Amino acid sequence: MRAFVTGAAGFIGSHLCEHLLACGDDVVGVDAMTDYYDPSRKRRNLAHLLGRERFTFRRGDVLALPLDELLADAEVVYHLAGQPGVRASWGRQFALYLDRNVQATQCVLESARGARLYRLVYASSSSVYGDAEAYPTAETLCPRPVSPYGVTKLAAEQLCELYRTCFGVPTVSLRLFSVYGPRQRPDMAFARLIRAAFTGEPFPLHGDGEQTRDFTYVRDVVTAMRQAALGPWTGVANVGGGQRVTMNQVIAEVSELAAPVRVLGTPVQDGDVRHTAADISLARQAFGYRPSVGISEGLAAMVLAEREERWATEVAELAAHAAVPG
Repeated sequence: MRAFVTGAAGFIGSHLCEHLLACGDDVVGVDAMTDYYDPSRKRRNLAHLLGRERFTFRRGDVLALPLDELLADAEVVYHLAGQPGVRASWGRQFALYLDRNVQATQCVLESARGARLYRLVYASSSSVYGDAEAYPTAETLCPRPVSPYGVTKLAAEQLCELYRTCFGVPTVSLRLFSVYGPRQRPDMAFARLIRAAFTGEPFPLHGDGEQTRDFTYVRDVVTAMRQAALGPWTGVANVGGGQRVTMNQVIAEVSELAAPVRVLGTPVQDGDVRHTAADISLARQAFGYRPSVGISEGLAAMVLAEREERWATEVAELAAHAAVPG
């Protein structure tokens, strides 16, 4: 397949591009390289892709790129670009979320109207549910986001549905539940937790630690995206990890895998939900989704990646020091 990926240098986007290339797809990736977190991390993500056969990268904002031209040869669009973060979406930052999550999605959809796409896969979020009325949560439950971020993800998802029903754009919106794995964004809980285990710094825990999440390993997520792109089904579906885990359980697991974590209790943050749990029966029926990586295996992979990155950094620093005369 000829794939076009927005947000290609991000956490999930870079894993998706690797997965598509491994499956034999041709991939054009775009990314604005925004500074929500250190862009050097995105450059390191791209290092896994640049120079590989069948991969082309273009830097730019979706709102400014010539999308009609870029989508002319695409068969599948994976739209992952956007402004992340629940807690940062309040106040004046909301305008940025509107631009990057809602306006950008509408721009992609407009260009998709004139393209001969087999599928457009949009990365939505479990944040659209807010504090759900039932667990596990099915797609039929009324979304009630409790953060501005969740509002913009739901608005973008609804735009996908509008363009699907009104103009025949073949969209699939996947509501992703707490994605984790190597190269996770540095502001996300697991990345901060593992960093705290290695550095000895305290880990700020919001709330009592008994809040639960349906954590989903990134390899399962990108596999689901391609499965959804190749199948005949369109619509909205959950993509979760298949089990609920408390933050206290995760802290204990990381403490065993790496080093004991010092926890600093802090208040619950605005926009945080108490629990999440995905009913994934629709995704299983529609495109054969079955998560295969459990929380223990996934955390072990993250710890190993962090250990290897720190070792590589130390080696580079020693080499640089040795190269200095005198």
